[in-house]
Amino acid sequence: MPAPKPGTGKQPAAVLPVARVCVDSPLPHLDRPFDYQVPAELDDVIVPGSRVRVRFAGRLIDGWVVQRLPGSDHPGRLAFLERGVGDEPVLTPDTARLFRTVADRWAGTFADVVRLGVPPRHARAEAATAAEASPTTSDDRPSEPPAGWQRYRSGAAFWTAVQAGRSARSVWNALPGEDWPSRIAELVQAGLASGRGVIVIVPDARDAARVSKAITAATPPGSHVSLTAELGPETRYRRWLSVRRGSVPVVVGNRAAVYAPVRDLGLIVVWDDGDDLHAEPRSPYAHARDVAVLRSAQSGAALVVGGFAESAESALLVQSGWAHRISGDRAQVRAAAPRITAAGDDFEVERDPAARSARLPAVAFRAARQALDRGRPVLVQVPRRGYVPSLACASDRTPARCPHCAGPLAAPRADAAPTCRWCGRPATNWKCPVCGRSKMRAVVIGSDRTAEEIGRAFPGAITRTSAGDHVLDAIPDEPAVVVATPGAEPPVEGGYGAVLLLDGWALLSRVDLRAAEETLRRWCNAVGLAAPDAAVVVGADASLHTVQALVRWDPAGHAQRELADRTELNFPPVSRLASLTGASPDVAELLSLCHLPPTAEELGSVPVTPPGAPSARNERGSARADQAPQVRTLLRVPRPDGVALAEALHAAAAVRSARTSGGPVRVILDPLELF
Repeated sequence: MPAPKPGTGKQPAAVLPVARVCVDSPLPHLDRPFDYQVPAELDDVIVPGSRVRVRFAGRLIDGWVVQRLPGSDHPGRLAFLERGVGDEPVLTPDTARLFRTVADRWAGTFADVVRLGVPPRHARAEAATAAEASPTTSDDRPSEPPAGWQRYRSGAAFWTAVQAGRSARSVWNALPGEDWPSRIAELVQAGLASGRGVIVIVPDARDAARVSKAITAATPPGSHVSLTAELGPETRYRRWLSVRRGSVPVVVGNRAAVYAPVRDLGLIVVWDDGDDLHAEPRSPYAHARDVAVLRSAQSGAALVVGGFAESAESALLVQSGWAHRISGDRAQVRAAAPRITAAGDDFEVERDPAARSARLPAVAFRAARQALDRGRPVLVQVPRRGYVPSLACASDRTPARCPHCAGPLAAPRADAAPTCRWCGRPATNWKCPVCGRSKMRAVVIGSDRTAEEIGRAFPGAITRTSAGDHVLDAIPDEPAVVVATPGAEPPVEGGYGAVLLLDGWALLSRVDLRAAEETLRRWCNAVGLAAPDAAVVVGADASLHTVQALVRWDPAGHAQRELADRTELNFPPVSRLASLTGASPDVAELLSLCHLPPTAEELGSVPVTPPGAPSARNERGSARADQAPQVRTLLRVPRPDGVALAEALHAAAAVRSARTSGGPVRVILDPLELF
């Protein structure tokens, strides 16, 4: 047993006197446990998983106890823990192992992941929930799967496996018009019947509210809590504590809820995994779907990744045999899918030669008019919010840029001067740098301008906008036109009478590896809100395979084709990529310290400008001296070598942080955006 530190007057605990502590520091070279002595007076307080305060490098910092040990391998005298923080152990053996695995897989630190999975302590909430009721359980075990799951091939079998507590894993292709919150609630009901806990991950708070409402109707009171980013710190911590203590077995939330300490986890549900809201924007940048896959493998919980569309990552889970697909047969698809027409198909172009280029072709106008005449609402999806979010020279199509910061110019209103989207300065005297002319044209039409045009096209009809900071939760079933951006479409009871998907070229022409996949996902989510007898018109060329996948309602086939294309090009998800972004000397230093796997391939360094921020240039266009040019380097390895790549990057970052020199380098494994 280590001797007490002279002059402290403290005595170590008689049993297990050493605590192994992970300190709360983002520095990679401190991402390891440190040993401390446990004072005898804190013996009952310091338990594995508890928060503590320790003295480290002359400062008091927070930490988490991961083990109590009879001794230490450290040769010198150990410092004593200063004190415990609260009476609540915040880490469980399962979550501590998950946090460590996530940190290792994405080249992050244990402390970074704990900050994502454990909310900040709130003393009043901790005291208020000191004594809570036992968890709510359900003895009601339905004798057969619900009718909603019997519509799908393998759907009834998966529901039965969840009810039996088995580790089934599936990718679920929801049918058009599916009441997916109710289907998820039925899975939650089956999970509770097995006596195990459930986690449901959805993209945003609106989806969480819909799922919570369905679960409330299907399960006993007090069975679940919602953990979303919109909650205040006290409410969030109180709900999180109720889960940690085992009084609530079901959690519904956003991406961070995948780390919730649900006791005896039996089922994880991830809805719409292609939504970029599932990707964590903070270190270590892990995707909620991938964390759910890891947690399912570690805990033996069942997993279902569902959505109206399917991502290439989900297709890989099916192709590898790790998961099975749940989908409707063609008869079910034909019965549920609305009639989908591409405005650019040959038949429509023959009837209306302007249909290929018109923003609201005749077929779309007729579909909207017929729906309004029947007293049904119409959904119009546009890619961008705002009035005119992108401008260019009317003569040569050169993108209009701010003369001060080189940011893109946009028109906030019809009568307003073009304004920079980065620095906010008006560009009243803009001239094209190529031809010298000052006239501009719209490149992309936003939701506000579209609503204005729709209002003129359908006089007398109610026009609503759902985009940006003004997102509608739901609308009544009445004749109205709703102009919405992707992800902001409000549901309506009974479904929309018509759905118009405008400006498909703006989505499909993006320079992005996931452009086709993301476009189909946005379209499918909008079509999923349509009634079975609705008319859907997509403004895109019918010969494109993405448009054909929508018309046939074949998201699984599209995902398989995307996966095959990426396999041929050796792009994710069949390989793992690491993105290194920082000043050129810093990136070069990090690479020089990396012991990369032999299979690693460097894809070069390219200059980058941080998105949504002014470029590193002064008003004369030269580079500022106070900010070095940023570059991005990609490293690629086969998927089996992904962990080795993460370990090499973490080790190199630890060496750099120990040197306390050089600028930061942001390391992201499996980035959503490559360009």
